[in-house]
Amino acid sequence: MINHVSIQVRDVAGSAAFYDAVLAPLGGARLMDFGDVIGYGTSRPEFWLGPTETSGEAREIHLAFTASDRAAVVAFHDAAVAAGAEVLHAPRLFPEYHVTYFGAFVRDPDGNNVEAVCHEPE
Repeated sequence: MINHVSIQVRDVAGSAAFYDAVLAPLGGARLMDFGDVIGYGTSRPEFWLGPTETSGEAREIHLAFTASDRAAVVAFHDAAVAAGAEVLHAPRLFPEYHVTYFGAFVRDPDGNNVEAVCHEPE
């Protein structure tokens, strides 16, 4: 249902370095780069970063990226830790969501809750 999503960040270069690292294990890459606006995806840009253009306090958002398998969730987590991210939930099953829901949650440089999730059985 969602075609693409864009988030505003305080430091585009810093956030891009974070997302370069954590999206690579999920098969995502920087597909478009206009300097201050960057698009990520696998075959077309689906996730965009741009500079903050509104006043006031930013509110936390939650982003969940699909992982092809559980190893990719672990690799996402490891890349986030290496990038200095705060870990909200280390990779594990979340049976309260469904029996094969395997995810990891971290904070991006702007404090957003970013998740990698695999719905496939082990």
